[in-house]
Amino acid sequence: MKEGKTAKASFTIMTEMVLPNDTNVLFNLRGGKLLHWMDIAAAIAAQKHSNCTVVTASVDNVSFENPIKLGNVVTLQAKVTRAFNTSMETFIEVLAEDLKAGTKIKANEAYYTFVALDENGKPKKVCSLIAETDQEKYVYERAKRRRELRLVLAGKMKPEDAPELKAIFDES
Repeated sequence: MKEGKTAKASFTIMTEMVLPNDTNVLFNLRGGKLLHWMDIAAAIAAQKHSNCTVVTASVDNVSFENPIKLGNVVTLQAKVTRAFNTSMETFIEVLAEDLKAGTKIKANEAYYTFVALDENGKPKKVCSLIAETDQEKYVYERAKRRRELRLVLAGKMKPEDAPELKAIFDES
């Protein structure tokens, strides 16, 4: 990668149908199956951005807002929201569609973090991200806070060394 290289946000859209073997006893999509699909969709977006193999480093606060029913069509929309040194944050939104009823609901969302790897399995620098729209810029700027919170919660950063998190409390 050349120094200073940048790229627009990479994204992916993945569609799946909920089949009987994907459901629990209530005929809802199993949470583990949904997390599996989310990881794949988010990894594809991160891999497109980095142009190399990526591994999942963390998953933030997965919220299961609405159940996804047997027969629903599930659309997973994943987009890289920020690239750091060797890691990338990816936001994923899950929509469930009942084709017979003609309804679509938001079922889930989460932030995933991926680390890019070189041919030897070592972390590799990734190009920075160009945030273009106002919404992309907003999410991009907030990514620093989310990253610091992840690192503090994982014990990889001390709270006093997290300036973005401190700024939250200074705004009060």
